[in-house]
Amino acid sequence: MLRGQRGLSDSAPSRWLGLFVITRAAGVLVIPPLFLLQDLEARGGALALLAIGYALGSGGLVLRSTRLQSSPAFWTADCMAVLGLVMAYGHWRSPFYLLALSALILPATGLPLRRAVAFGAGYVLAYFGVALLTGVDWDAIATSARLQTFGALLLVPLIVTVVLAFAADLLRSLEAERRRSEGLALEAERKRIAWELHDSAKQRIHVAHLLLSSVAAGDGETPSPVELAADELRAATADMDTSLRDLREPRFDGGSLEAALSQWAARLEAGCDVDIEVVGDAPALPPAIVTQVYRVGREALTNVVRHAGASRATVVLQASAERLQLAISDDGSGMPDRIRCGAAGLRSMRNRAEALGGELEIRQGDDGRGTVVLLDVPVTDVPGTP
Repeated sequence: MLRGQRGLSDSAPSRWLGLFVITRAAGVLVIPPLFLLQDLEARGGALALLAIGYALGSGGLVLRSTRLQSSPAFWTADCMAVLGLVMAYGHWRSPFYLLALSALILPATGLPLRRAVAFGAGYVLAYFGVALLTGVDWDAIATSARLQTFGALLLVPLIVTVVLAFAADLLRSLEAERRRSEGLALEAERKRIAWELHDSAKQRIHVAHLLLSSVAAGDGETPSPVELAADELRAATADMDTSLRDLREPRFDGGSLEAALSQWAARLEAGCDVDIEVVGDAPALPPAIVTQVYRVGREALTNVVRHAGASRATVVLQASAERLQLAISDDGSGMPDRIRCGAAGLRSMRNRAEALGGELEIRQGDDGRGTVVLLDVPVTDVPGTP
């Protein structure tokens, strides 16, 4: 997939890296016999050894470093190096031609289609410039066969670039479509499970609660087993409501956490008299972190609207290189002395904070009014979340 906005692959796919290594190794194997077909001089032998050493060294570096595999600076330097070998050989029909072609594999497959073609076109122009500098015998290539050879040597790099770039772009599109299809299938399955729970399990729990509620209560001081069972059913119903809401809501595939919280705040403001302000922002984060932090914020804002009797709430996002903080404060009545039975929302918020390896603090407002919900989570080395 693409890295940020630059359009570079996160790392060279193994198929293209393998092609690069194989082609570079083939170039190494071709160099000795091509030189043996000529009258070797000391300078020619040294140049052949230099080319072989460079090919093996550069191939080894690329295998060991994923950063080099997707580095435009390395791609450019590699192309300049192999063109330098061609120039040092002194003729455009060089034994290093296969090495020159191998230098195009990583940029052709690591850049978007248009940029890859532009890179290949620039390479062809550079190769043509090398041919001019090494001396093109225009009289000698005036024959049809020589002219075709010269034209082919110039066009092959561009053709290779276009073919590889098109193939890589097609594979990226197929991969993106596969991920989208998997996401749609997962979303459909989540909704199916949610409806089944709502239409069967939740209704059965509700009926059981009604039946237990119709049974005579205890002595008024000590809850009877029936009342305790009814309380547990109420708590189970609240837990199931939370799970159903999470199942029905689509997962984040990226995007702005601030925008998501602002959208939820706008929905809540539309049906109540609470003024909700969202300030701050967060960097691009993995979907697992964004989803869990958003759901904690959503639950806290929902509690403000439903239970706090507040007129104003503020959501503050603060991020550093290692931590992300979400603070939600209101001017309402504050937390009750006794948490009601079946309050699954608070438990869900704490569970989400623990899943992210973070901490959740719920306290009274600084001025003695309202409530402050503070979530502090790491943005590196986050444990896996469901």
